Amino acid sequence: MIWYTALVLAVAVERLAELVVARRNTRWSLARGGTEAGSAHYPAMVVLHTALLAGCLAEVHLADRPFLPAVGWTMVAVVVAAQLLRWWCITTLGPRWNTRVIVVPGLPLVSGGPYRRLRHPNYVAVAAEGIALPLVHGAWVTALVFTLLNGVLMAVRIRCEDEALARLPAAGVRV
Repeated sequence: MIWYTALVLAVAVERLAELVVARRNTRWSLARGGTEAGSAHYPAMVVLHTALLAGCLAEVHLADRPFLPAVGWTMVAVVVAAQLLRWWCITTLGPRWNTRVIVVPGLPLVSGGPYRRLRHPNYVAVAAEGIALPLVHGAWVTALVFTLLNGVLMAVRIRCEDEALARLPAAGVRV
């Protein structure tokens, strides 16, 4: 179980790195006239993502969940793939990427990288990680609860993003 704790902590460190990037990108966006939409749901997102990490550790340790190699190693591969997809999104969007919904007027939509195939690839990464990270070590309750709550949150968030982008004059232009 020590290695699983290390994995969850590594994901937590990765999330902190995302917050550093997001804060820098927030300053960049606001300096260019960006406006934030949907700030009301942001605290719920922070709580949910923090609860995912805590739930993984709590369920595995308190419920003594076993590591099942066939499932566990497959889920480790999914966690790694989710991180790669997330950072592909971050690098593709560059300073536009954020954990908040901030849109900068006049910038065209990005259609390169993973956005060439998916409208919201970062949320695919979040969903995959939310299922896979708990299941690495059999924390199926955490995976289920996170997935259900994340589905509700993503419906709100994607609607918020789409509405914010639709209000931009350049929303139809892609780069």
